Amino acid sequence: MCIFCEIASHNIPSKVVYEDEKYLAFLDLSQTTIGHTLVIPKKHSKNIFELDEESFDIMRVVKKVAGILKDAFNPIGINIISNNERPLQSVEHFHIHLIPRYEDDNFDIMFKDNSKSVDLDEILKRVVK
Repeated sequence: MCIFCEIASHNIPSKVVYEDEKYLAFLDLSQTTIGHTLVIPKKHSKNIFELDEESFDIMRVVKKVAGILKDAFNPIGINIISNNERPLQSVEHFHIHLIPRYEDDNFDIMFKDNSKSVDLDEILKRVVK
């Protein structure tokens, strides 16, 4: 059984922020920023590609937990991130990170501008059939 399944089954203790019959939200041990929380489906799915249709309502829980974090910590914003497969998924159980943002929090997500080296029409041909 994976570590998040163990946490969802309460076999491994966690700091629970929210729980219902299908989902669990708990504090990430790393606390990238104060309040960093993970939301997981209790039913195991390795990643978004294996997530069953009934689990897509996880965003309802993400919204609820984001509100809890906003009320508790008054961040200037929040990042909602899900890493799937390589290179960044560290636990093979679908999960969504909620990372509250604060002034000078030293957390950085950098998006590069590759617009001069790509052809959007060629990309669109590959995704829209």
